[in-house]
Amino acid sequence: MKQRLDKLQHTINTQGWDHVLITDPKHVYYLTGFASNPHERFLGLLLSAAEEPVLVVPALDAEAAHAASIVNHIVTHQDTDNPYELLKGIIPGSAGVLAVEKEQLTVSRYEQLQHHLSVSRYEDAGPVLREMRVRKSPEEVQVIRHAVQLVEEVLQRGLAQTKAGVSEIELVAELEYTMKKLGAEGPSFSTMVLSGPNTALPHGVPGSRKIEPGDLVMFDLGVYASGYASDITRTVAVGQPSSEAVRIYETVLAANTAGIQAVKPGASYASIDQAARDVIANAGYGPAFVHRLGHGLGMDVHEYPSVHGQNSDTAQTGAVFTIEPGIYVPGVGGVRIEDDVLVTGTGVEVLTTFPKELTIIG
Repeated sequence: MKQRLDKLQHTINTQGWDHVLITDPKHVYYLTGFASNPHERFLGLLLSAAEEPVLVVPALDAEAAHAASIVNHIVTHQDTDNPYELLKGIIPGSAGVLAVEKEQLTVSRYEQLQHHLSVSRYEDAGPVLREMRVRKSPEEVQVIRHAVQLVEEVLQRGLAQTKAGVSEIELVAELEYTMKKLGAEGPSFSTMVLSGPNTALPHGVPGSRKIEPGDLVMFDLGVYASGYASDITRTVAVGQPSSEAVRIYETVLAANTAGIQAVKPGASYASIDQAARDVIANAGYGPAFVHRLGHGLGMDVHEYPSVHGQNSDTAQTGAVFTIEPGIYVPGVGGVRIEDDVLVTGTGVEVLTTFPKELTIIG
């Protein structure tokens, strides 16, 4: 974390910024070690060109911040205080050029900054933070591995509860209970279990539908562990699936394999997406693959990079992202197979190890 702070401090000097204000709680954690959900309260990390960093936290988090943060200068505010007045006291006079996370900053907070600070120009710190976050450290990879191990155990236990007559929402409840029981902080997104015709909806909402013999059942789930996310999708059959469902499954599995094999340092994300998409198109299901191949994974379950056909950025060693091709055919069903992968110095490591051959339950 000290290295991350130093890098951001160096950027302040090279970019000609006067200050950087970080308000995304995940970025505060990434840079200081202090994890918090401040809700509507103000949380901010202020870095300046020639001063030590200042962490501004709600007073009720003061003890936790002092215990966890590598930043020594911590300023607290009560619920009745105006935190922007505190910032004005920390930055007397003109704030000059202030870098913020433009994608995260709300209009309301921007107006508060405008009112209380004399800012000559706003710059975006987002691209710098994105570039820092894309290369996972060995310690970050280890935490992601743990999150993957947890979610795979959750999925294994969930499959043991899967049978005809069980509803989608019942399985969701079992999975999310198991996550907490095994030590996860919670789901990294809304757990998805879809069955039968509902599997043709890439982002369907689990409901009261009960699994019927011959159904495909799609599980898409992830957990947070020590602040990092995992994400996995597997599709199984309960009873004998139709011949077309089997063909769709085999096509998606081949696309998943092709996408993984295309991953290496320097490969464009567009080429990785295309490798998987070609398999599906050649099988005649091109229009049924309606989303990108994958997304970055780390402190957010969806972060940079976006693995799609228009992204000419290239894979960097240390990047972690998903490979998740899918085919969705109304009236038949859908299949998605998702793995989490790490770009290594020579190629790719698949972090998810859960079996991918078609599993038929019952």
